Amino acid sequence: MPEIYVSTDVETDGPIPGPHSLLSIGSAAYLPDKTLHSTFSANLETLPGATGHPETMAWWQRNSRAWSKCRRDLQSPEAVMQNYVHWIKQLPGIPVFVAYPAGFDFTFVYWYLIQFTGENPFSFSALDIKTMAMCLMKSGYREATKRNMPQRWFDKLPHTHDALDDAIEQGALFCNMLMELKSSPE
Repeated sequence: MPEIYVSTDVETDGPIPGPHSLLSIGSAAYLPDKTLHSTFSANLETLPGATGHPETMAWWQRNSRAWSKCRRDLQSPEAVMQNYVHWIKQLPGIPVFVAYPAGFDFTFVYWYLIQFTGENPFSFSALDIKTMAMCLMKSGYREATKRNMPQRWFDKLPHTHDALDDAIEQGALFCNMLMELKSSPE
């Protein structure tokens, strides 16, 4: 079975799951040729007893439009994660979690999947776009920022802090990088 790349972005109210909540998840499933197969998005109710981290909540105050969007049509974490697993299992390939930065997004998704479904269709690994950029750019990790990446890797897609918008944008970025990696001489 071929791989399918599940570009994922999350919005949260703090740095770690448990004490803080996953507010919104967006995933865009891309085939290696950059065909967008399907998407998934949902806004989640906060965890009982969890609170927003002061620094994160200050960021949300400066981004009130994105905050309003991720607080609409809330669903229980259990329902969202069960629907998410079902969506992933319907994809036409082996799902590979892709994010920028994967360390943050995967931490929340992994925790929520195990907590509310008892399984993780992605297994234990995630593909980090920033690390891939570092390798392609032959640069240091801290230099591999979007600001320093070649413009040819970017499509004209919005980055709005809406989880689905950002997942689509970052998925296209990843696919452009993947195509360049596959076409470069060894």
